[in-house]
Amino acid sequence: MQLKVNGRNYEIGSSGDTPLLWVLRDEIGLTGSKYGCGVGACGACTVLINDTPVRSCSYPLSAVASGAVIKTIEGLASESGELHPVQKAWLSAQVPQCGYCQSGMIMAAVALLKNNPKPSQQDIEQGISNICRCGTYPRVVQAIEALAGSGLVSKGENHG
Repeated sequence: MQLKVNGRNYEIGSSGDTPLLWVLRDEIGLTGSKYGCGVGACGACTVLINDTPVRSCSYPLSAVASGAVIKTIEGLASESGELHPVQKAWLSAQVPQCGYCQSGMIMAAVALLKNNPKPSQQDIEQGISNICRCGTYPRVVQAIEALAGSGLVSKGENHG
């Protein structure tokens, strides 16, 4: 099977029932997406497939459609290294504490802002269902609100 991840094509030898997370981490070497729960509840493993957030720990390789575009946290920054606007907002609001859940949280925020560029606080709370043990939710909301309506994250963007 071939996968397109962060703009690069990969030949994958894993079986179809292998969770996408393990293909990304073990076969491709992209370790930014984290294993948290294994059942898709916590969101530490969130990646984007065709701009839709997916919990990759419970998403079998066989479910990845032919030609799907997968983006991980490693693919958000531009090729020159400039951080994605959501990553910049995360740093500005000092969101992470331990940081374990943050790659999945950032990917969920990117998807939310692409689909709803001006989310309300309620939209944010409903759209970001990731779990953070450190409880940085107020800062997550602050970072997303800082981008709301800015136009820095939009459908069809080709950042990174």
